Amino acid sequence: MDKPQIAGNAPIEVDLEEGKLYHFCACGRSENQPFCDGSHKGTEFRSHKFTAEKTGKAWLCMCKHTENKPFCDGTHSKVCEE
Repeated sequence: MDKPQIAGNAPIEVDLEEGKLYHFCACGRSENQPFCDGSHKGTEFRSHKFTAEKTGKAWLCMCKHTENKPFCDGTHSKVCEE
């Protein structure tokens, strides 16, 4: 399995709307980070679909290696140092 491209070395703050469906970029190739724009086509990656549980700010993963997709779990502090 290929590893995703690192789109950033820190999480990005976004505003989410409760009940809205989002497509998180899991491959790191999207020009619309942190959301999917279909750039994964032709790869083994797919967007990570999620529905916001509440309205408000959230920190989404930009290194694409989080174990808690789409939310940052601090993995960037290890992955981006390599």
